[in-house]
Amino acid sequence: MTPPWLKFIPSSLRTRIEHRPHLLKAMSNTGWLFGDHAIRMGVGLFVGVWMARYLGPEQFGLLSYALAFVALFGAIASLGLNGIVVRELVKYPESAPETLGSAFLLRIAGGALAFVLVVVAIDYARPHDSLVKLMVVLLGFVLVFKAAEVVKCWFESQVQSKYTVWVENTAYLLFALVKVALILGEAPLIAFVWALSAEGLLAAIGLMAVYAWRGGHLRMWRPTFGRAGALLKDSWPLILSGLAIMVYMRIDQIMLGQMLGDEAVGIYSAAVRISEAWYFIPTAIVASVFPSIIEAKKQSEELYYQRLQRLYDLMVVLALLAALPVTLLSDWLIALLFGENYAGAGAVLTVHVWAALFVFINVASGRWIYAENLARLALRRALLGAAMNVLMNWLLIPHYGIVGAAWATLVSFAVSAFFSDMFSRKTRVVFYQKAKALALVNLARQVSRTFKSI
Repeated sequence: MTPPWLKFIPSSLRTRIEHRPHLLKAMSNTGWLFGDHAIRMGVGLFVGVWMARYLGPEQFGLLSYALAFVALFGAIASLGLNGIVVRELVKYPESAPETLGSAFLLRIAGGALAFVLVVVAIDYARPHDSLVKLMVVLLGFVLVFKAAEVVKCWFESQVQSKYTVWVENTAYLLFALVKVALILGEAPLIAFVWALSAEGLLAAIGLMAVYAWRGGHLRMWRPTFGRAGALLKDSWPLILSGLAIMVYMRIDQIMLGQMLGDEAVGIYSAAVRISEAWYFIPTAIVASVFPSIIEAKKQSEELYYQRLQRLYDLMVVLALLAALPVTLLSDWLIALLFGENYAGAGAVLTVHVWAALFVFINVASGRWIYAENLARLALRRALLGAAMNVLMNWLLIPHYGIVGAAWATLVSFAVSAFFSDMFSRKTRVVFYQKAKALALVNLARQVSRTFKSI
């Protein structure tokens, strides 16, 4: 069935799309993912800004600290399985019940382990802060429910993400209204934490329900030790690399909280909320187009790397389109959205937003690593980025405060997502592709070629 939006596309381009079913399906799936994240970005920014204004820098910083602390353990809960499960479902659809069942049980075990670790860790980091410990416990328990995300892997492998979009957006919008009600009712900080935990539980239940509604049978899932062992054999380096990634994504907020206090975290987090609002773009695009890139590998290596280059080019163009205007308007954006209490966030945003260049290309190359089964190299890359971020934060925060943390993030992202690929023969091919995409002298050519290839 031809989607209705296709009639609004010029006839010459429409004909090309109609004769490429995989592209049509990918574009439709990308549209759903974009819609999902666009709603989240718009509503989330509105409600998040309102919450930040209501709570003030110190309490908003405390909430951001708790969320960042729990996020550090998210890689343990996911066990690095998502991309691998999608790959297995695409390559071996006949083994889906065994793959899904094994992944589900592994995710439950990983979530339980992550919850225990996060409780122990926060007791060590903030031994006398009962409020932050309660917040982390409530938020950390959601990690167990994230086992339901194996259903998202199924829909992603079928390029049918619209069903998970329905579920997650429903939960998100419902609890956005709850947060607004809490603000209007002048609720305490802990009430917002309860709302975030309940949102995670509702989303997990909804994912299972929509899977059953679309004809999936949970009772047909057949977990086996053999398949679970095979999945973990491929994913264990990704567990460590995922943990390392979360370190260099969130350790800045944790180190700011430990070194400068919760108010500094709140001001810094205001900038990060705007800077990271664009990160849904590469995730939505790559999730939709990468199955076709994997299929291209079966046809020829040349076609495979042609499509990868186009993807990197597109990632760079989109990152620049986000970073340039935000840089020019950073102080105005912070003043407009967050108010004078967060004035220091403008300088942070000017630096932090350029990390998008490396985040965007890293999302694309991350899927390439799954396809090439180079998880151990991904681990080395992520560990290098994490170590660089911790070191740079330790050196820069005492002298430059929250702006130093922003520079630490930018440098560590560049090292992990780009420069580290230069040092391995196996990843040098994508280093050259990324370098070609990042060459600003080719920007006009990239824009032209990118839009012609869509």
